[in-house]
Amino acid sequence: MLRIDHALVAAMVAHARADHPDEACGVIAGPAATAEPRRHIPMVNAERSTTFYRFDSAEQLAVWNAMDDADETPVVIYHSHTATEAYPSRTDVKYAGEPHAHYVLISTRDPHIAEVRSFRIVDGEITEEPIEGLGEPGQADEGHRGDAYAVQSYKFGHTPDAIIYDC
Repeated sequence: MLRIDHALVAAMVAHARADHPDEACGVIAGPAATAEPRRHIPMVNAERSTTFYRFDSAEQLAVWNAMDDADETPVVIYHSHTATEAYPSRTDVKYAGEPHAHYVLISTRDPHIAEVRSFRIVDGEITEEPIEGLGEPGQADEGHRGDAYAVQSYKFGHTPDAIIYDC
């Protein structure tokens, strides 16, 4: 299960909305000792594509070095799908290289509701996991790239009754 603060979910969704129609991507880092998602790191999609994302290699190296220096780990690796459901593609599975990370996908195909789902991807096997939102639902914090008011609402996947949160 991914336990994550609503403000971090809102920041990922705001980033995905701001980069739409291109796919957005980024990381949420957390202390290596606890692997709790705490720090949102929006990154640049080097492909600037509506159907594919790739971290810029220089930016990725800098981000991973900074996490190492801060004794952090990439707890969440996220990206958006702009025209399809929030489910890992074959390419997503192929490039999933962090076996302990939660892979969060955000579908921005609906302009009013962003579908947010989390997966573990290990050795090519996809396992969906529930998301537990912590804290109060609200706007994204000021630490993300993009418009904090770009989020209208989001819903978590992997629940029998989807819950829609107004942000």
